[in-house]
Amino acid sequence: MSHDPLANKQQAWSALFSEPMSELVQRYTASVGFDQRLWRADIEGSLAHAEMLAAQGVIGVADLAEIRRGMATITNEIESGQFQWKLELEDVHLNIEARLTALVGDAGKRLHTGRSRNDQVATDVRLWLRGEIDRIAVLLTAMQRALVELAAKHTETVMPGYTHMQVAQPVSFAHHLLAYVEMFSRDAERLADVRRRTNRLPLGAAALAGTSYPLDRERVAKTLGFDGICQNSLDAVSDRDFALEFSAAASICMVHVSRLAEEIVLWMSQNFGFIDLADRYCTGSSIMPQKRNPDVAELARGKSGRVVGHLMALLTLMKGQPLTYNKDNQEDKEPLFDTVDTLADTLRIMAEMVGGIEVKKDAMERAALKGYATATDLADYLVKKGLPFRSAHEVVAHAVKTAITRGLDLAQLPLAELQQFDARIGDDVFAVLTLRGSMDARQGVGGTAPVQVRAQIERHRARLGA
Repeated sequence: MSHDPLANKQQAWSALFSEPMSELVQRYTASVGFDQRLWRADIEGSLAHAEMLAAQGVIGVADLAEIRRGMATITNEIESGQFQWKLELEDVHLNIEARLTALVGDAGKRLHTGRSRNDQVATDVRLWLRGEIDRIAVLLTAMQRALVELAAKHTETVMPGYTHMQVAQPVSFAHHLLAYVEMFSRDAERLADVRRRTNRLPLGAAALAGTSYPLDRERVAKTLGFDGICQNSLDAVSDRDFALEFSAAASICMVHVSRLAEEIVLWMSQNFGFIDLADRYCTGSSIMPQKRNPDVAELARGKSGRVVGHLMALLTLMKGQPLTYNKDNQEDKEPLFDTVDTLADTLRIMAEMVGGIEVKKDAMERAALKGYATATDLADYLVKKGLPFRSAHEVVAHAVKTAITRGLDLAQLPLAELQQFDARIGDDVFAVLTLRGSMDARQGVGGTAPVQVRAQIERHRARLGA
């Protein structure tokens, strides 16, 4: 009868227990159904650990060669879909270790020397998340490029800028789009910060207290591309603040996505009619044949709630745990995995959709003319003529009230009538009251003047390598 605990179909500690784990508990506690996506990180970490053990004389070079051979076979099996994942082995780590032992015998049993599943899983998640952050960073760059290139076509396209969803002042459509570029650039910065704090090696902390074996943790960190090691063994195995921080950064990014998605939905509606989307990003109605629904944008908006919900779940998961590792931490993976998948998929499809937006310039300009968007420009004009701003504000309010009563735009009021509000008004006022005149006047850095917007576009292109 075999005494190999991993050959036993119960669990790695079965010799201690007098009865097998119930099938219900087995299913309830197993994580292999979702954590098997960590397999590549698990093998990479194990190989670095084995190399270090051999260098330190803890295992022999022959054992290292066998471990490498076995891991190469397992990699091929997983990549080809031939690997048999076993529920009774609980997780990705024990599944791989059991297969390795079956392939190479005692060398596979020696691999776990000086480590625990506690520091092993913490290492695997950090390795995996680091790679996913790098992938998302590329997608964020693509998202920004799509917005920048659409903006480059519309530096002169006038649209209403809104506050409180009321027409406020005219801006260029390009300027509006670049606001989202700024948001996504900050998201990229946040993820880069998260990556730095994720990129610390827990391996060598063992179960919680470190190990008596002469491990070279710095060597393993260097092999795996970590910036350094976790300095406290208790913290190394128990905290998941890197996952919390990633989820927070992802939630903020998805909020930015949601705001853009909401505007796309509004702009495409008949009440706005500012843009049109390619058919491939829309769906129809089962009952109303005229409908073209912006489902992709609506789903992106909805999925932001899903990601924010995962952040709340992870925060709640961690808040009551004493040191060190607790089984609760198994619940960190599904929210984290889904956050990564949702953010990556959403950024990819949103970038593609933005690239296919058709802009209806005339509709945007008509909308900008509806809300007396140049009223502030008239106030500024009067200030430059010597009137205090608060007085100018009052004068323009009376002018707007008259224009509303007569159903006219400010620019349509005759000069003589405008002069009744203030004698300082001259015929040069009409250049100020046009939409483009208003835009052109805002020449300060960060303003909507086309010359400034073009400068911002070039800055972003240089930053993004576009």
